[in-house]
Parts: sequence; C-alpha cells; structure tokens
Amino acid sequence: MDALFTAFQLVFDPKTMLVMLASSAFGLFVGAVPGLTATMATALLVPVTFFMPPIMAIAAIVTATAMAIFSGDIPGCLLRMPGTPASAAYCDEAYAMTRKGHAETALGAGLVFSAIGGLFGTAVLIVSAPALADFALKFSSFEYFWLVLLGLSCAIVITAEQPLKGLVSLFLGLSIACVGLGNPAGFPRFTFGNIELLGGIGLIPLMIGMFAISEILRFAVDLNPPLKVVEQPLGNVFAGMWELTKKYPMQILRGSALGTLVGALPGAGADIAAWMSYAVSKKMSKEPEKFGTGHVEGIIESGSANNSALAGAWIPALVFGIPGDSITAIVIGVLYMKNMNPGPTLFTQNPQNIYAVYLLFIVANLIMIPLGWACIKVSKRILQVPRNILMPVILLFCIVGAFAINNTPFDIGVMLVAGIAGYVLEENGFPVAPAILGVVLGGMLEENFITSMIKSDGDLLGFFARPLAASLGGLTLAAWFLPPLIRRLRRIAGI
Repeated sequence: MDALFTAFQLVFDPKTMLVMLASSAFGLFVGAVPGLTATMATALLVPVTFFMPPIMAIAAIVTATAMAIFSGDIPGCLLRMPGTPASAAYCDEAYAMTRKGHAETALGAGLVFSAIGGLFGTAVLIVSAPALADFALKFSSFEYFWLVLLGLSCAIVITAEQPLKGLVSLFLGLSIACVGLGNPAGFPRFTFGNIELLGGIGLIPLMIGMFAISEILRFAVDLNPPLKVVEQPLGNVFAGMWELTKKYPMQILRGSALGTLVGALPGAGADIAAWMSYAVSKKMSKEPEKFGTGHVEGIIESGSANNSALAGAWIPALVFGIPGDSITAIVIGVLYMKNMNPGPTLFTQNPQNIYAVYLLFIVANLIMIPLGWACIKVSKRILQVPRNILMPVILLFCIVGAFAINNTPFDIGVMLVAGIAGYVLEENGFPVAPAILGVVLGGMLEENFITSMIKSDGDLLGFFARPLAASLGGLTLAAWFLPPLIRRLRRIAGI
C-alpha cells in the first residue's frame, strides 16, 4: 500500500500533470498530420525526457503515443488521409461515414472506443503481464510466419466484393516489400543501382502517397468534383455512443482482446492489430455487406484494438525488456536511461514505479476523451476551408511528413510516385488498402519464412512441428480453404 500511495503522489504531482497535458497536445498534433506517426512523436520526445524525472518522462511518452494513435483517425475520417498507419485500416470506412453526413459518429466512435480499448489493455497489463509475456515468448519464427499469413488473409476479407482485385493489390504491396537487400544474403533486389533503395521503400511515404496524394490528384484532375465532406457542422460526437456500446459489446471486447494480444507479440504493434481486428469484425459481423459503405461496427472494433495494442506492447517490454513495437523499442532505452531497467526486478525492487506506469496509462486514456473532443472541435474547421486552399496546404504537410522520416528528398519522390499509382489503381477499381497491408507485413513474412526454413533444414513439415505453430497453421489454412469448400458443397447439395 505504501508503494501504491507513493505512485499516486508521483503521478498526480502538478508538474507531472502539466507534462501530460503538454505531451497530449503534442501527440494530438503529430498524429493528426499525415506522416508524423506515434513512433516519431516518441522519438522527438526522447531528448526532452533527458531533463525529466523517470515517471515524468514515461508520462510524456505514454500520453503522447495514446493521443497520436487516436488523432490519426481525424484526417482519415474527414479527408481520407490517415494520420498514422494504425488508422489506415478503417480509413475508408470512416470517410464513407463522413460522406453520408455521419462524421461525428465516426469520430466519436474512434475517440470513445479507443479510450475503452486502452483501458482494457491497461487492465490486462496490470493483471496478467508476466503470464502474457511468457506466452508471447513462446512465439518462434514458425508461429510468426503463420500469424503474418493470417494477417495477409485480412486483405481478401476486407475486399470480399472484389477478391481478385484485392489479391492483385496485395501482391503489388508484397512486391514493393521485396525492394532492398535480400534476406539473408543481403544481395540488392530491384534497386536498379540506386543506393536509396537499398533500405527498401518506406511505409510512411508510401502510405501518404497512396491515400493523401491520390486524393489531391483526384481534386486536381476534376476541378469541380462532388464535395466529399459534409457541409453541415459536426454535431455532438458523444451522441449515440452509449447505444453503440450496448449494441456492439462483443465487438468492443473482441477488438480490445485481440489488440492486447497482438500488441504483446514482439514486433507486431497497433498497425497489425487494427488491420486484423477490422478483418475479424467484417468476417464475424451479421451485416458484412454494410462494410465499406460507412458502417460504424468495423471502426468500433479496430479502434478498440489499436489503442489496447499500445498497452499490450508494454507487457514484454517491462517484463523481459523485449520491445512489443517500435514505440516500446524507444521506451526501453528511456527506461534504462532512467535506471528503471526492465525485468522481474523492476516489479520487486521498485513496485512504486510499476504502479505509477499503470496509473499513467489509466489517466492518459481518461484524459483522451475531453482532449480528443477538443481536438475534434478544432479539426471541424477543416470542413469549412475551400478545397482549392485546403489541398495545397495538405500537400505541404504531406511533403514535410514524408521528408521528416529519413530527412531525404528521395522519400518525397516515393510519395509522389505512390500517389500516382494509388490514383490509377482506384480509378480502375483496385483498392489500395491491401497494398499497404502487403508492405506492412511483407518484410516480416520473408524474414520469418527464411529463418524457419533455416531452422528446419528446408523441411516444410517444420512449420507444423510445434503445437502452437500447428494450431495457427491449421487456423490459417481453414480460413483459406473452408469457405470455398463449404460453398462448393452447398452447390452440389443444391442448398
């Protein structure tokens, strides 16, 4: 109890509260600008944390990342330009709701259920961190291979109306992921002698191009397009949220649980959690035909997943010092810098610090609701700006976001080429979301496949040798082959 009381004093110190408010504003801004991701928000905060006490430094990072993950939904909903990769999974769904005049419902769902998902992930972090971390450590390259394949299957689920075009788009993304140094030989592939391509094509410039630049090109090609955002002012974003909570309790629980579990897997993170959760939502929905037309169910489930994944990623980071995602990879360095070395001793020797981290997650997700509401109110002014002024400003932000990743003009070129490609794809009915998913998971797929083949000495049965790998493999193959088999059997039986 003394440690808990000390933790309360550390967290609710006025200076800590002030840091949390300032980092919240910073996180909301960074997340809302396409290209400036939650990972970048964390990286930019590290130099500032040098001058802070340990709990204050962790408070800055926790609040900034939670706010950035949420605020990435705002430009995605209003302009179809996701602020962060985690928001890209349900960007089209939220934008479709905006076009139908339901922007406040989409934004409210993103805000409220992100906070609920974050609190769920925090509860799991508090209750079962050691057990979940131990489970996560049982994942070898074999299990990750099947998990990535399961994630790639989401591309077909989210484009069920046009599966062939979704598959083409997915393979385009996987082909882009092949650019760079080959694994494991390190031989350059598809670089055409360009040194900049040795490191591969960056996800962030590609995502900005395919979503944001393609939208700008669409406006430039047709100077009088039908207005794609609502003209009426945003209403109360909290209206109807209680009804949605009562209507979709299973979706909230499922998204939060899946997000926490995926977040706890080293190297996965909120991006993959959101994609997988959206696909699961569509697959399990009683109304799958409404997805893609502006249906709030997918936003609720995947919005819950991306913020619960943030807390889940801290589980292996705190217990074993293994990063759950790119954000916690940076956080572990900060923990060591502040003499909060991750591991079992952190729980026994400095329990007040662990309690303080738990409290920080709870407070961050609670203050997300009023601060997120204020951010939405400010952002609604976007709807009132003439598009001939708005689009050049957005282009400027896109250029800054793409350049800021590696400080190289090459990424701006990647963004522009991706924008043209995205525009051409969409004009011909090919969705861009599977291509982004292919780029996100392509590197992980290749790395885990090659590693597994080396471990099993080229024996493909090695992918089924471990019980957990066999279970995931069976689930993946069932997801691929059972639906067409059932449809064929029904046709034969005349059902």
